Amino acid sequence: MFPRKEGSRIKKMCTLEKRGSIFILTLTGDGEHRLNPNLLNSIRSSLRRVRHEAATSSALITTAHGKFFSNGYDLAWAQSGSKLERMTLMDDLLRSVVSDLLSLPMPTIAAVTGHASAAGYALALAHDYVLMRRDRGFLYMSELDIGLVIPAWFVALLGAKVGSPAALRRIVMAAAKLTAEEALRLGVVESAHASAAETIEAAVELAADLGKRKWEGHVYAQNRKRLLCGVIKAIEDTSERNSETTSRL
Repeated sequence: MFPRKEGSRIKKMCTLEKRGSIFILTLTGDGEHRLNPNLLNSIRSSLRRVRHEAATSSALITTAHGKFFSNGYDLAWAQSGSKLERMTLMDDLLRSVVSDLLSLPMPTIAAVTGHASAAGYALALAHDYVLMRRDRGFLYMSELDIGLVIPAWFVALLGAKVGSPAALRRIVMAAAKLTAEEALRLGVVESAHASAAETIEAAVELAADLGKRKWEGHVYAQNRKRLLCGVIKAIEDTSERNSETTSRL
């Protein structure tokens, strides 16, 4: 059922490195990092380890190899079988990943070193801070261009992270491909950097600075959940609807 198998062995799709108290989760390889069940389950497994090994000075950085941070859901895999069932499965798993991130007891940083589209964009925005490389890549909610209705919980996440109605209209209703400079101007990202290496370096510096505050992880996570309660409600509401849909399949 799941994609990208080599014989009976599932291809490794992400790695987790620990530098002191900083965790670096990397989507590996030079592909598009499409969010299929293999990759999403691999990310969840890494986040479980991060949660288990968390300390008061911990922080998480998520980044990716190659020209893509993530090009969204694996639509080719969805279309190769029961499309509705497979799209529902990917959405369920991504919401689980986002819920894990929103409850993680430490600051989280997305170092976006390539294109982040649709569900990949949502994955980046699920972090507390988004840093982006300036020389390559864009943020792109592609649903309008590819003929899909944007999930309600994507809109809730965007609304919690992007303060300007004009910016939201440009992102959702114009399917704008935001460069790092425009994303910075619109307040979508925290900072923009000259290259992938400089983006990751800046993320490590930010993680170290945040870790020095030695916040109590449970309190940090609870305050994040209070701040993003509307996003969490939208995720839970979608979960209930998807469960009802799946039960009828």
